[in-house]
Amino acid sequence: MSQQDQIEYQPDTLAIRTGHTRSFEGEHAEPIFLTSSFVYANAAEAAAKFSGQEAGNIYARFTNPTVTMFEKRLAAMEGAERAVATSSGMAAIMAVVMSFLKTGDHVICSRAVFGSTVALFEKYVAKFGVAVDFVDLTDLNAWKNAVRPETKLLFVESPSNPQAEIADIRALADIAHAGGALLAIDNSFCTPVLQKPLQFGADLVVYSATKYLDGQGRALGGAVVGNHQLLEDVFVYVRTSGPTMSPFNAWVFLKGLETLSLRMKAHSENAQKLAEYLSRHARVEKVYYAGLPEHVGHELAVSQQRGFGGIVSFEVKGGREAAWTVIDQTQFISITGNLGDVKSTITHPATTTHGKLSPEAKQAVGISEGLIRVSVGLEDIDDIIRDLSRGLDLI
Repeated sequence: MSQQDQIEYQPDTLAIRTGHTRSFEGEHAEPIFLTSSFVYANAAEAAAKFSGQEAGNIYARFTNPTVTMFEKRLAAMEGAERAVATSSGMAAIMAVVMSFLKTGDHVICSRAVFGSTVALFEKYVAKFGVAVDFVDLTDLNAWKNAVRPETKLLFVESPSNPQAEIADIRALADIAHAGGALLAIDNSFCTPVLQKPLQFGADLVVYSATKYLDGQGRALGGAVVGNHQLLEDVFVYVRTSGPTMSPFNAWVFLKGLETLSLRMKAHSENAQKLAEYLSRHARVEKVYYAGLPEHVGHELAVSQQRGFGGIVSFEVKGGREAAWTVIDQTQFISITGNLGDVKSTITHPATTTHGKLSPEAKQAVGISEGLIRVSVGLEDIDDIIRDLSRGLDLI
């Protein structure tokens, strides 16, 4: 599919057709190229490809046809010039860090991010002489005041994990660019189906492909998406250090992208119904889902997103004991830290995904002992509600 075709076709078509260049066999489905290296007809061809004078595959650490198909398809869906695939979502974040930061630089990160993202910035990035400040996601003045001359990156999840806070991407892009910094958005919760941060001024989009891009909990992977110039730096880092997506995983994600639009719409519909049910339950203190009109970020989400996604978090009365009762009484919802699966999953963030944060850090981002996160799957919504009500009705 040519670049002109990508302009003319709609997103659902791009999700199925982009990136597949058939081999001489004329295969209908995308092939998996399980090879570590590629053979050349002669020494001159090898030299031309290694030098970059001639396009082609060299070594699977950084060039593989199946991985390239995934990268092209994801970039097309995002409306971006380029994507670079990585071995995991955390590897994608690290690729951004290593590509654009150096000793003496400064990063501003939202407090409301995945626990491992906090650990990455605090424990590893900081020890190499990169200063890191954490600020409230929705406090634009805090972002403005945190910017320094040496600030090079603003990093945000929107919606945030697990409380679905919504970032004003346009405003944050303006703040970043006024200070000569880049804005990176982790878009794993929305995917390009529901939100395209580049359209609102973001420079880089980061994905854990492990989540909704796969959609069935099968494989680990990540990606960074943006323009050619920025992504060339990311590509060189991945080429050199090797946090590479495997061809098999890339093929799995290609299949996931084909149904992503249908799945995200269905996830959003189920999550909306669950959020509305929980908001009426006597044992639930608060529901965090931007699809609810009372959510503080609802109007902003409406302006940036084409749906509210499949993650619903809520606080129950009774703290950890009550939260664990709700979790333990479920019969088919999977108790696991992963999300974005067709199977509904449930977890207790304070002791799992954000368990390594200090008590002070948990309090700062609202990770209470009574907080439960549900990744709402594609089972019948009445069954999902019944499964959760078993424990809710006991506390």
